[in-house]
Amino acid sequence: MKIDPTLRALADSTRLRIMRLLSTMELAVGELAQVLGQSQPRVSRHIRILCDAGLAERRKEGSWVFLRSAIGPSRAPPLGAAAARLLDVAEADDATFAARCAEDRRHLAAIRAARETSAETYFARHAAEWDTLRGLHSPDGPVEAALARALGRESLGTLLDVGTGTGRMAELFAPSSNHVTAFDKSPEMLRIARARLQHLPSDNVSLVQGDFTALPFADQSFDTVLFHQVLHYAQAPEAVLAEAARVARPGGMVAVVDFAAHDREELREKHAHARLGFSDEQMLALLSSAGFAPAQPVALPGKPLTVKIWTARRAAPVATRKTIQA
Repeated sequence: MKIDPTLRALADSTRLRIMRLLSTMELAVGELAQVLGQSQPRVSRHIRILCDAGLAERRKEGSWVFLRSAIGPSRAPPLGAAAARLLDVAEADDATFAARCAEDRRHLAAIRAARETSAETYFARHAAEWDTLRGLHSPDGPVEAALARALGRESLGTLLDVGTGTGRMAELFAPSSNHVTAFDKSPEMLRIARARLQHLPSDNVSLVQGDFTALPFADQSFDTVLFHQVLHYAQAPEAVLAEAARVARPGGMVAVVDFAAHDREELREKHAHARLGFSDEQMLALLSSAGFAPAQPVALPGKPLTVKIWTARRAAPVATRKTIQA
């Protein structure tokens, strides 16, 4: 990173606004265009300048391009850290710029809320046929057997099944757990899960409704956290995994079952997928950043999609907010 291109790239208010948005999360170029109220070609030009200066990085996923910040204390010291501090100061000291940034964040939140509402509508419409829809992508039997092997023979302790859907994973792993919490945002899904799990002892299973970006549980509450075909619905998977790390006990395990990176664009529109799977590089970086120590991933090739199983151990406690179980 050189200082002249960096300063030139930051000498534009639109690019400053982009960097402030990227300081909190990875964003699609289309999202940035909507937030900024500018054409996608114009936003792409700004992005090219930021990337050329080493301030941002592109990641292609199907026909979408995602952008993330490439600066900060852990990304490109010392100039990267200085650039990050400069952006903080710009917003703190310039009331007009700060107001514009706040408006950008509100606009982004509205765009994402609309997408989440669309996804929730999809889940409600398809709750009764969820297991059948999942079966269209990959056979359940081999995936479930591979997941059981990846989790190991030992007791899973207290298990949190995030995005439990119809409750299949909670049912499958209840015998290996001291207690299972089946967690989902959709009341319709939880209604079906409740019916499925009603044969299990009531004191061994809890069903909780909520958002996986703000888990309603205290820090270090679970020995095992499971995401089975859930993370591709996350607009910000890094935030979801950070929450998983918060509620996982030191030495606890997280398991993510999801699709390998693919280019099936129709899954965005037809099935509300926010992400077209994950590469090993992406997932291992996400897990490591959240505070997990990843193990070797497992691949289950399929047609047309390959399922991957990523597991990791919680290394140390995360100093974050504490919540009280609902």
